[in-house]
Amino acid sequence: MTDPTRIASLERRLQILEDKIEIGQILARFGPAVDSLSGDAAAALWTKDGVYDFGSATLEGQSQLKGLVQLTTHTEYVDKGCAHVLGPPVIEIDRDRASATGYSQVFIHDDGQWRNVRTSANHWTLKRTAKGWKVVTRQNRLLDGTQNARDLLARASQDNVQGDNA
Repeated sequence: MTDPTRIASLERRLQILEDKIEIGQILARFGPAVDSLSGDAAAALWTKDGVYDFGSATLEGQSQLKGLVQLTTHTEYVDKGCAHVLGPPVIEIDRDRASATGYSQVFIHDDGQWRNVRTSANHWTLKRTAKGWKVVTRQNRLLDGTQNARDLLARASQDNVQGDNA
């Protein structure tokens, strides 16, 4: 491999690694944002017209995404003490688009104990913007034995898009 070719290959691989780290950080910020009731911080993870579909409801756009932390179920969790925990996702990059697939759990402090009240499959789509990576959509489905959750998880192997394995 000639030096220019080798350098271009290394630059491409480095960019993919940097993108995956940035995307991982965006997803990791979700839990602290919602658990601290910071609607602005949570909404800032998404594009202006971003969508969060969690099965029983869909939030669209910045104002609805900011309101996520004020939903009654959510505030009841926070009042007890809660932790939204996301496992490491499978991240696939295709130039300025990306997907991330993985698990999330919600733990509640209940009578001196921590218990898991929600375990879900998640599929995120993201795009590179002038301000860095932003979430375009997040789909979240309870892992309750239904096909919907399995279909989201299957996307981890189906989303192996061009460019990621270069």
